[in-house]
Amino acid sequence: MANKSRLSPEEARARLAVLTDWEIASDTIRRRYKFPSFKESMEFVNKVALLAERADHHPDILIEYDKVTLTLSSHDAGGLTERDFALARSIDA
Repeated sequence: MANKSRLSPEEARARLAVLTDWEIASDTIRRRYKFPSFKESMEFVNKVALLAERADHHPDILIEYDKVTLTLSSHDAGGLTERDFALARSIDA
C-alpha cells in the first residue's frame, strides 16, 4: 500500500512532473479526459472504478457526456499523498 503521509508542495510538483495532463488544484490533482462518445466516457469511468477499488482510493468523478474529470486527494491526510499519484499513474497506464 502506498504511503498515506501528506506530501510537501515540492514533493507533489516533482511527482506531477512525470504525469501527463494532470494539474495541481489546491490540495488535489485533476485531469480532464475527452472521448469520442458518451459510451467511451462510461467505459473509461468503469475502468477507473475498478482501479480505484483495487487501490482502496477513490477519485471524485465528473461526467459531462464526452468529458470526464477526475480529481484525486487524500482527505484523511488533508492533501496530496503518494496514493494520489500512484492511482493517477495506474489510470493513465
